[in-house]
Amino acid sequence: MPITVKDELPAIARLRQENVFVMPKTRAKTQEIRPMRLAVLNLMPNKVETEVQFIRLLANSPLQVNVEFLRLDTHRSSVTSEQHLDTFYRYFSEVKDNNYDALIVTGAPLAHLEYDDVAYWEELKVIIDWAEQHVTSTLFSCWAAHAALYHRYNLKRDLRATKLSGVFSHQCYFAHGALTRGFDDQFLVPHSRFGHIDINKINTCDDLVVLAGSDKVGAYLIKNKSGSQVFITGHPEYDAHTLKDEYMRDREKNPNAPIPENYFPDDNPENEPSKTWQSHAFLLFSNWLNYYVYQTTPYDINLVSQDVRTNNYAE
Repeated sequence: MPITVKDELPAIARLRQENVFVMPKTRAKTQEIRPMRLAVLNLMPNKVETEVQFIRLLANSPLQVNVEFLRLDTHRSSVTSEQHLDTFYRYFSEVKDNNYDALIVTGAPLAHLEYDDVAYWEELKVIIDWAEQHVTSTLFSCWAAHAALYHRYNLKRDLRATKLSGVFSHQCYFAHGALTRGFDDQFLVPHSRFGHIDINKINTCDDLVVLAGSDKVGAYLIKNKSGSQVFITGHPEYDAHTLKDEYMRDREKNPNAPIPENYFPDDNPENEPSKTWQSHAFLLFSNWLNYYVYQTTPYDINLVSQDVRTNNYAE
């Protein structure tokens, strides 16, 4: 949340250089506040687990966020019951005329499929384009991040020979980036993916900024210059046991499946893993909701379609 101080306070200029949002009292008097309206397009098979993971991160903000879960018209879940989906989800076709302050598009276990071979690819392309006119800021997670970068910027992913799986150290590439405000110099994030887009390819796009990553994982946190699109290639939402569950499933198919790196104590799958990335996950989502949703979205949500964004936090 922003700090409100007297307009003349000298500290304001310095704090703004660090992307710390300080609101002069003159603006605070005219500010109108309403709940944020956020949609989650949940592409994961185990939708209940994913719901818990993302709501946990969203609930850490002091902002009131009204969350709706969306489902695709062209796809049926084989894992989550229709009763659950009918009760708690809305089809995209039901909401396509609505505007939202924020949208999250989750990952999906589609690592080895070409995008054109994904059953719902055409509908997903429509949603990615729709979001640019109906959503103030959209956050794409893991597979969805690569899919959106391909559709919007023609950045085609490569597939690794083995899955990148584990908990890896990252660095911020900007001293006072809004999305990474409060991060340590080194921070941890889980990854579980085959897809990879070379960071040099991303840097050729004038509209994209790589905010964080590492030599091991490549680009982790990316945004377009306006902040209307944010891409994360890892899984900060994961629970402590999520990578373990994935590893056990992989091992059933391949007894020689590699053990997730830097995850199990002593690299022994018999040892219980710890959650070492939660604080930065909370910070990332709080910063996104604050800087690129709350501080940016118009009070009249009907104006979102007119591309009214009141701030542009250059990283």
